[in-house]
Amino acid sequence: MTTRRNFLRNGSLALAGLMVGQKSFAGLVDTPQTPVSGAAMQYVCQRPAPEKRQFTSAAVENAIKTAKSKLKDQKLAWMFENCFPNTLDTTCEHKMINGKPDTFVLTGDIHAMWLRDSSAQVFPHIQFANDDPKVKAMLAGVINRQIWCINIDPYANAFNEGATGSEWESDNTEMKKELHERKWEIDSLCYPIRLAYHFWKKTGDTSPFDDEWEKAMQSVYKTFIQQQRKDNLGPYKFTRVTDRQGDTLLNDGWGSPVKPVGLIVSSFRPSDDATLFGFLIPSNLFAITSLRQLAEMMREIKNDNDFARKCDSLADEVEAAVEQYGIINHPKYGKVYAFEVDGFCNHVFMDDANVPSLLALPYLGCVDMNDPIYQNTRKMILSEDNPYFFKGTAGEGIGGPHIGIGYIWPMSIIMRCNTTDDKEEIRKCVKMLRDTDADTGFMHESFYMDDPKNFTRSWFAWVNTLLGEMIYRLINEGKTDILNNLG
Repeated sequence: MTTRRNFLRNGSLALAGLMVGQKSFAGLVDTPQTPVSGAAMQYVCQRPAPEKRQFTSAAVENAIKTAKSKLKDQKLAWMFENCFPNTLDTTCEHKMINGKPDTFVLTGDIHAMWLRDSSAQVFPHIQFANDDPKVKAMLAGVINRQIWCINIDPYANAFNEGATGSEWESDNTEMKKELHERKWEIDSLCYPIRLAYHFWKKTGDTSPFDDEWEKAMQSVYKTFIQQQRKDNLGPYKFTRVTDRQGDTLLNDGWGSPVKPVGLIVSSFRPSDDATLFGFLIPSNLFAITSLRQLAEMMREIKNDNDFARKCDSLADEVEAAVEQYGIINHPKYGKVYAFEVDGFCNHVFMDDANVPSLLALPYLGCVDMNDPIYQNTRKMILSEDNPYFFKGTAGEGIGGPHIGIGYIWPMSIIMRCNTTDDKEEIRKCVKMLRDTDADTGFMHESFYMDDPKNFTRSWFAWVNTLLGEMIYRLINEGKTDILNNLG
């Protein structure tokens, strides 16, 4: 199991012990970290002192102050203030290298940068890029750093800040010193495109899109083509000596067999767990969206119509394959998206909390929220017919095999809220999130369905930022009446 994914449960590992390099989250924060429950709860800001914050922005601080003033629910306001800037406060290492901005973004409790997590962690701050030059430079730095990562190895999911090696150097795959981990996941290449595309759309700034960026995008396309596995198995294989089935691939590292039908193999899920069947449908849908965004950027920014056409053509091919092989007629719900397929008519009905998930598809712009197939799928995965949907006395939501039976991921509750217009469902989701923080003021990777104080990962910047993004969006959409009447 990856170090960052260990069972960091309240009571089994103190927050002060969550080390990142030579730093700890608790060391950044001046206020006590011991939860206080009930009427005695004092909603004292849990952010690091201003001089200890990794990155600050006047625009973000003003947004926090304005949004918080509109929240009458004291605990929700406190959680918003703690969570929304958590990525900037604790994980965002911004500097200049050779005259270019560079931003290394930790996932939280380990000094390594995941392409997925880093993109998602800073994404909500794109909306402030035109209001604060510092934010714009920080985002450009993330894009530059991700370009550097992809050009080192497009098959890796997580990277070190330099050529320092990692605990996973013994993995049976082509490890390099710059890599923290080398698990091939489609979404690792989609998220950097998503970030770059929306940065460009918001700011109009094309400075990050130089020759190195173009080289990286060519590598993304080449990797997707290789992992269609039409002519051969491709260059990637992976095994690990482990007692966790999901941390290694069968068949000498190639994974389960697939029939080359146009879909793209993802050896691992966004959870960093191995796929059962190689064609992970939510990630293939994410790839379709990303390829079309990349095609638009290539046309408009690089004037490269030939490469743009290749990206569009691949997107069309994958989309047709999803429609033929990824949509299954469920006996109870009708046509739904399978979670994984193999092209041989084998499939699995489930969802995993990590994004991209089936639940989160509209959030990523992959499907319309009102699409009938998505709605059928949503009903299925938010029910007992999803083996990883858990319902207990503390809440209900989707988990996954990464942590195990009975553990709900707040990320899935956030995505449920992000994919509905139903006021009661929004209220229900926000209330669950407010009430399952274990009185810490922060979100966690997961919590046990009957006891939110039994949780994993005290410092998970991605989900903290997602909570802040969700609340900020609801305020801007005029839904403060829901937020202020949670019950």
